[in-house]
Amino acid sequence: MKFQLSSVFKPKFFDLFQKKSYNKKTFISDLIAGVIVGIIALPLAIAFGIASGVTPQQGLITAIIAGVLTSVFGGSSFLIGGPTGAFIVIIYGIVTQYGVTGLIIATVLAGIMLVAMGLLKLGNIIKFIPYPIVVGFTSGIALVIFSTQIKDLLGLHIDNLPSEFIPKWISYFGHISTINYWEAALGLFCILTIVLWPKITRKVPGSLVAIVAGTVIALIITHFFKIDFATIGSKFPELASGIPLPRPETPKIDFAAIKVLFQPAITIALLCAIESLLAAMVADGVTGKRHNSNTELIGQGITNIITPFFGGIPSTGAIARTMANINNGGKTPVAGIIHAVVLLLIFLFLMPYAVYIPLSCLAAILIIVAYNMSEWRSFKYLLKGHRADVAVLIITFFLTVVIDLTIAIEVGVILAIILFVKRISETSSIKMIEDGVIAGTELHEFPNDIEMLDIPEGVEVFEIDGPFFFGLANRIDELDISADQEKKVRVRVIRMRKVPFMDSTGLNNLRNLWKRSKKAHIQVVLSGVSENVMKSLVSSGFADEIGREYILSHILPAMDKARETAKILEEASKKHKKEKRTIS
Repeated sequence: MKFQLSSVFKPKFFDLFQKKSYNKKTFISDLIAGVIVGIIALPLAIAFGIASGVTPQQGLITAIIAGVLTSVFGGSSFLIGGPTGAFIVIIYGIVTQYGVTGLIIATVLAGIMLVAMGLLKLGNIIKFIPYPIVVGFTSGIALVIFSTQIKDLLGLHIDNLPSEFIPKWISYFGHISTINYWEAALGLFCILTIVLWPKITRKVPGSLVAIVAGTVIALIITHFFKIDFATIGSKFPELASGIPLPRPETPKIDFAAIKVLFQPAITIALLCAIESLLAAMVADGVTGKRHNSNTELIGQGITNIITPFFGGIPSTGAIARTMANINNGGKTPVAGIIHAVVLLLIFLFLMPYAVYIPLSCLAAILIIVAYNMSEWRSFKYLLKGHRADVAVLIITFFLTVVIDLTIAIEVGVILAIILFVKRISETSSIKMIEDGVIAGTELHEFPNDIEMLDIPEGVEVFEIDGPFFFGLANRIDELDISADQEKKVRVRVIRMRKVPFMDSTGLNNLRNLWKRSKKAHIQVVLSGVSENVMKSLVSSGFADEIGREYILSHILPAMDKARETAKILEEASKKHKKEKRTIS
């Protein structure tokens, strides 16, 4: 089958030109939504940049470049791309250990992985990661983000703050006497402003009001009471410089760098895939539209390949900004592009004033972000569920907070696979069918047809119910051949009408059963073999080994074949015994 890129990559932005349905009214809706979302994204982009261990410029550059690329190449009409809180922990770890160059390489590798995922049509599979795992590491990330902001929120004087969770809190309690009550009060004021502002109006985001009001209050206090606040300017005095140009030197990407940064890149790719597709699904639920998951993965991949070379950090679809886009009338990807243009204009003309923003105000914004992404209600609800789900939730949460997000993601994916295999295995079975049991037909033309099985002497019937894969296949080895010999079984019918697919392990175990049966002089007959399973049998050569005359599409002809074969084998056995007695 010839691969066609258009089958997996269909950006929603280009649909506007093909359908020619874009008009002035739609543009006005997109313009209003884009401006509002751009304003909402401003303080978040700055805060995410600083919290990630890079500069606020890099946070804004990411929001601008990624905002455009996500809207142009994405598979959703409403998704807003940019830096998000979920990346803070992983970016900070990479920058600390490998520097900004390492972050660029890891992000580019993650982008390549995302493009590959989309081309391989893995978009739908990513969405099937169990909910307890998503909640576990999302809640864990939220707690880690919260813990990183305590120093700036309270104005603590700590020279070397540990990066690990438990040592970090030990350091906080050890330096609690250094608290700056002015900065703590300002941070609390900003938190209350963000929480209470929506009761006044939702037209202007509370985070923007908090950051403007907090900056003005800090300037007034500094002027009249000569009290200094830790600000963006005190941490990044070079902030007033212009937009960084694309990096003239491409970082050296060799095998050694790929080997070291491959694991963090996988984490970035999985986080990006999960968060962007989750945001797109939420948008679908609100708007009634449908996104293209494979296109979205490719679009996010392209975004993360290009953005780092402009000084940006990893990006993905942002749920909060996407919902703000929808709630304010955004209709098409044009709204996402306008939001990026708004951020660019702010960056060009207002960025020098950002040096006055107190760090305690940004900490307040990130604490609210952490609270919103904590999903504590979902966490509490899942604790009442199945013990396996609770265990997965707690393990993922613990690993994210105490050990490492990269480890948590990897273990989470492994747990997802184990849970899937376990539950599929629990719903699948291999059982013996007794004489007279009513059984449904395999014929698709007569889905409601039933028949009474009349199992002749010397024949036994087993039915495989469910996918015959490595999680179930080993059960077929438990069939007791010696007992069958005592019962003088001549033919074993394996009914496979409920087997949608069979993997290599299932095929291998089926072949082993056939070999064991053949050694015990028992003929195997396959019944109800689907087209998909038949392809596996033919391609592996097993269909010719067992004999295609012993592979039938329906149980009734299979029973006729079994009856005929059992009779032939019984007569042959009697003849052999008679000849043996004559010789002796």
